[in-house]
Amino acid sequence: MNLLSSASLFGFFTLISRILGYLRDILIAIFLGASISADAFFVAFRLPNTFRRLFAEGTFNAAFIPSYTSVKIVDKKNGKKFADDVLSLLLLILLLIVTLAEIFTPYLIYIIAPGFLGDQIKFNLAIELTRIIFPFLLFVSLSSFFSGILNSNNKFAAAAAAPIILNVVLIISLISSFVFELNYAKQLSYGVSIAGIIQLLFLIYVTKKYYEPSIDFNFKLSGKVKFFFKKLLPSVLSSGVTQINILVGTIIASFQSGAVSYLYYADRVYQINLAIAGIAVGTVSLPVLAKALKMKNVKKISDIQNKSFELSLLFSIPASFGLILASNEIVNALFGYGTFSLNDVEMTATALMYFAYGVPAFALIKILSNFYFARDNTKTPFYISTFIIFLNILISVTFFNRIGFVIIPIATSISTWIGVFVYIYLLNSKKILLLRNQLMINFIKILISTIIMSSILLFSLNKFANYLVYSYDYKAVYLISIVSFVGIFYLLSCYLLGILKLKNYKTN
Repeated sequence: MNLLSSASLFGFFTLISRILGYLRDILIAIFLGASISADAFFVAFRLPNTFRRLFAEGTFNAAFIPSYTSVKIVDKKNGKKFADDVLSLLLLILLLIVTLAEIFTPYLIYIIAPGFLGDQIKFNLAIELTRIIFPFLLFVSLSSFFSGILNSNNKFAAAAAAPIILNVVLIISLISSFVFELNYAKQLSYGVSIAGIIQLLFLIYVTKKYYEPSIDFNFKLSGKVKFFFKKLLPSVLSSGVTQINILVGTIIASFQSGAVSYLYYADRVYQINLAIAGIAVGTVSLPVLAKALKMKNVKKISDIQNKSFELSLLFSIPASFGLILASNEIVNALFGYGTFSLNDVEMTATALMYFAYGVPAFALIKILSNFYFARDNTKTPFYISTFIIFLNILISVTFFNRIGFVIIPIATSISTWIGVFVYIYLLNSKKILLLRNQLMINFIKILISTIIMSSILLFSLNKFANYLVYSYDYKAVYLISIVSFVGIFYLLSCYLLGILKLKNYKTN
């Protein structure tokens, strides 16, 4: 297997999904802007969507793949039995969670958006939309199980492509709402749940070649299954620390009008790079790392660690610089239309800039936590993540009244960077981190390429400044052209410096 080609394949489908997601969000920005309906929809969508990201973007895999791989290597029949038991118990747990959420929705909204209590219309609308959307959690979590089966067989394309379905359905919902003059927020909410059903059916069909599910509500669970569920909750918290921090930010931001929407749009922009630099690299490296550990192949373990670390930096560092330098132009070009005002652009761009400082940290957290997950250790990442989340909350709450919602991306970036250094210290002290000197040399090469790219980006932004202003209708075309040009130049520079070659990332 080749980490670069597998991560690129995963990243390609994720990129398609994100592009369609941007189109969806542009339409939401045009039709809803940062209105009451937009805030209510984003809060309603935030909790199930956070679970979607947690489960679909590596958290479920972090707990499932090492356990499933260790059982399947010994005996395929036991592997099938293990998967069936996990699926059956997961289904029961999810049905219980969704039922409770539907019953106690008002309390749920009070917890995740307490600031809405001051506006009864917004609060009631959020309750209504949440009840429509929440079944999506059931479908998307089960989809993650089937994605885990595929990923453990080193098949990444279908799992990466599945989220495309959500964006296609939501775009259709928005367009049909416009054509037939329907309520945008409600149609979007129905679209979320419908997309979850379609996505689940698609993954069940694709997975049939590797696994035929059998539901058996037998509560005599094996020790392996009990161990898996015991480590699943710590895995959810530790692998999804960035998403949990964003959820915490939403809760705090609900006290400031429009802030939930600003954070949502900023989050959408930087997530595209995180999907490649952190999620794609982490997802494709975990199965081979878990297998290398089972085989006790120290050289291969070191190879995978170094290559995944380097790939993460290769994609995240230039993205961080680019988002910091061009945050205003990016938000303006993507969302500066319709009811999304110039003030909305400036507020969202400010949030994006501060999130951008943390992009490499968000990606590295995914990679570093894998070094524990592959060893079936979810406790240590759990403790580190708890510390990161506590620190994030402490900084956000302390300075929110003085600075406003902007403290949320600042706190998220600071706390995550501290978490990265804690990971590195602990991994190194336990002699788990097997990094080589070549990684530092390649890191310097990445920085050189990034600085050159940033200079070209700044020159291009100044050169075409008149075509990137809020009032210009075709600003997105110019921005995409500039980003494509500097992106190609960066990749070419990395190739010439010898850090972007397929043969460098082989794991066999």
